[in-house]
Amino acid sequence: MTQSRALGRIDIATVRADTPGVNQVTHLNSAGASLPPLPVTESTVAYIQAEARIGGYEAAVAEGDVLERVYVEAATMFGCAEAEIAFQQNASQAWWAAFNSIPLRPGDRILATSSEYVANAMGLISARNRGIDVELIPDDEHGQTSVKALETLLDERVKLVCATHVPTSGGLINPVAEIGAAVKRGSDAFYLLDACQSAGQLPISVDEIQCDFLAVTGRKFLRGPRGTGLLYQRAGLEGLLPPLVLDGWASDWTGPWTMSHTPGARVHELFECSFAAKAGLGVALAYANRLGLDNIAARVQALASILRTTLASIEGVSVADRGVLKSGIVTFDVAGHEPDAVVTALRQLNINTSASRLGAAQFDLAERAPNGLVRASVHYFNTESELDRLAQAVAEL
Repeated sequence: MTQSRALGRIDIATVRADTPGVNQVTHLNSAGASLPPLPVTESTVAYIQAEARIGGYEAAVAEGDVLERVYVEAATMFGCAEAEIAFQQNASQAWWAAFNSIPLRPGDRILATSSEYVANAMGLISARNRGIDVELIPDDEHGQTSVKALETLLDERVKLVCATHVPTSGGLINPVAEIGAAVKRGSDAFYLLDACQSAGQLPISVDEIQCDFLAVTGRKFLRGPRGTGLLYQRAGLEGLLPPLVLDGWASDWTGPWTMSHTPGARVHELFECSFAAKAGLGVALAYANRLGLDNIAARVQALASILRTTLASIEGVSVADRGVLKSGIVTFDVAGHEPDAVVTALRQLNINTSASRLGAAQFDLAERAPNGLVRASVHYFNTESELDRLAQAVAEL
């Protein structure tokens, strides 16, 4: 497919009209938090207004269909059942909910990719401190997770394989379906996938990937409100532990000293959350589904490819992305300039980027970019002229 065709699969005038923020900033930070479309903002505000008019509990009843939209649209996006989706406050909460449900004992093994984010790494470190063997799967010559290496590491002691679909600190797309196939062929381990940076920019089929858990945030490429996330948990998983934190929402107090738990993913939900943000996330999921994830991915990857080529042509700029397939995250280094200084200088020009820092990705950046990288992340609402504006600003630093 040509770049021009890929760029043209979405009505850019319509989506930019739905995104008033593009009139204020050149937003190339969707990997941090994207600009929400108007329908998302309007639905969130409308729900808050409903709470103000009739009361919080009463609004939850009156707007029940609005709140259920999260499950309907997430099931459509990921190709699963609605009961396999739990609403969460963020991807870290979702990842930890899955991680804590897996029974792990000293001597068990966890295999993880080298691109794990800091929140995930904290879980791996805590497991290691409890006597569980945690090993990183080597990368291949392209910098992505080596499926061949994974196959040699799998044995009966491996209880969990953790993978990140798209790293926060680089543009590669890990071969997560191949990882899933290897896990199911070579072990009885659970497969936990961090889709924090891929949901909303890439098509995701949980059956194709064969993951048991999928952790998602709403604020990034899904363009939802902050404080929202999702956990997919495959139906029928056996041997899981109940959540560490429970209330009367997904568990029942059946007697003075007894309780029972809701089966499936929603056991991980709690009574209190931002219902307005939940309403907004449902609209964000619907917005992406309506555009089509194949169309979104085609435009995002075409824009990212253009940006990598343009940045690489600037003297003193090195593009740092690895991988056979690349996402909408573009990382680069500007000779003589610290990443944070570049981000600050660009922000003064109303160009939003961010920095990938060592403290968020020790496994990935410790050797290849210990001083960090500048991260520009494109989305389908961006234009080629915005990419040119970024490149010109970088060239003039």
